Amino acid sequence: MTADTVAEAPAAAPPIQLKPRGLAGLLLVAAPVLLVVCLIIWPIVSAISRTLWLPDANGVYGLSLRTYIFFFSDNYSIVNLKVTLWTTAVVMAILLIVCLPLAIYLRFATGRLPAYVQGLAIFPLFVPSVILAYAFIRVLGPNGTVDLLLNAVHLPKIRTPYLTPWGPVIGLVWDNIPLTVLILVSGLGNVTNAAVEAARDCGAGPLRVFWYIILPKLGNSILVAMSFAVLGLFSAFTLPYVLGPASPEMMGPFMQRTFGGSNDPTAAITQAVISFAFCIVFGLFYVRSVAKSQRESLR
Repeated sequence: MTADTVAEAPAAAPPIQLKPRGLAGLLLVAAPVLLVVCLIIWPIVSAISRTLWLPDANGVYGLSLRTYIFFFSDNYSIVNLKVTLWTTAVVMAILLIVCLPLAIYLRFATGRLPAYVQGLAIFPLFVPSVILAYAFIRVLGPNGTVDLLLNAVHLPKIRTPYLTPWGPVIGLVWDNIPLTVLILVSGLGNVTNAAVEAARDCGAGPLRVFWYIILPKLGNSILVAMSFAVLGLFSAFTLPYVLGPASPEMMGPFMQRTFGGSNDPTAAITQAVISFAFCIVFGLFYVRSVAKSQRESLR
């Protein structure tokens, strides 16, 4: 090896040292991670273990699936799960039908009117669920405002959705409109006016502009909005409890009645774990959507 070769050899990289500034960043990240572990991950693990590690007739603890076998063999539990899934599907469909055109209008409209419409759309975000349920009963309940107005013009009363499966549907749609609209409007920010105008100049009508220009940019936002809606619907308690029928009932009131009324915490935790299993599927869709968006932004 010559002296020139030695001179041209690259110098060894210095050892990586953790600077105090980097250590402070790790400490800042550790706080929320520890909070997630203590308030989310550990309760989930504890709940699952309590439903699987159960005592037998002699009081000896062991692995058992009897709480899950009872849930899926109990007709009343299955009916409540079906009602929850039906309510979730109907609410998601109505939210998409109502909020998507509203978000498109708010994104592309100009003037003062869209600002007022956006204020009305976001207003339910600041109304507590109890107040919303009371307003629902006063307006659409028996002898409510709608019945009084129909009676004043000598028309027959309508069949009230109060204490029917449609009661929670109406209340939950109203309650989830603000967040869904905000997410969709945020997603529509990726659609530029130049792209829409270029499509119109090429002869594309409103339907083609929506299908080929707007919808591809809005797919992730729709998935995120629906994921948040599902998570909120499965955990809903006040509106299904107040507006819905006593039987069948959604999983939220069902868990509360099992825990408090029947004094069976193990069965209530089993119902919560099953609800969590359905929610985690949509949660994975949300995580996948976020990861996909981050990959696209790095390109």
